[in-house]
Amino acid sequence: MGLLSYDLEAVTRRIGGRAIDLDSPSTERQAAVAAILRPSSAPGEDAEVLLVRRAERIGDPWSGHMAMPGGRREPADESLFATAVRETREEIGLDLAEHGVLLVRLPDVPAMARGLRVGMVIAPFVFALHSDAALNLNEELVEALWTPIGPLARGELDGTTPYLHEGQPLELPCYRVGDHIVWGLTHRMLTYLVEALHRNDS
Repeated sequence: MGLLSYDLEAVTRRIGGRAIDLDSPSTERQAAVAAILRPSSAPGEDAEVLLVRRAERIGDPWSGHMAMPGGRREPADESLFATAVRETREEIGLDLAEHGVLLVRLPDVPAMARGLRVGMVIAPFVFALHSDAALNLNEELVEALWTPIGPLARGELDGTTPYLHEGQPLELPCYRVGDHIVWGLTHRMLTYLVEALHRNDS
């Protein structure tokens, strides 16, 4: 795998600059999220990725989960890329059209709830921030935190978390980010991001 640098400039070189499909012809319900990267406050240190914690809400299958900004595609959204930009603006008050640049689209992820597909596909888009911007969380979120990519990519945050599926105890893969458990859909998307970084290592 090699010793890779994970500062934002190196990450951008590694995964940016390629043609990106902004939409999808899928007939399933669609959603999109934004994996947002920013440089570390210390020069040369690992870039950071934004994670958010969803509010506890009755009826929400992802209530309280660690996630990325995003949500369902609306009829007015001209593309899934537009969905990611709109949802990010609504959820955290960040205008990616003004403050970010699109680097890559990761593989789509089928949405799962309680171990079952829910008939929706999620498109993750990776953005790099080129200017600082304050975050303003809406009522759907209760927390936002920036975590360095390096420890994720080096496997330092790997773990498992117990999960009961149809009465059967399981151990699911997760990332342990401070006191938070990142599992499920968000864990898979972050894993795709790490794979993209390593796949493009030259």
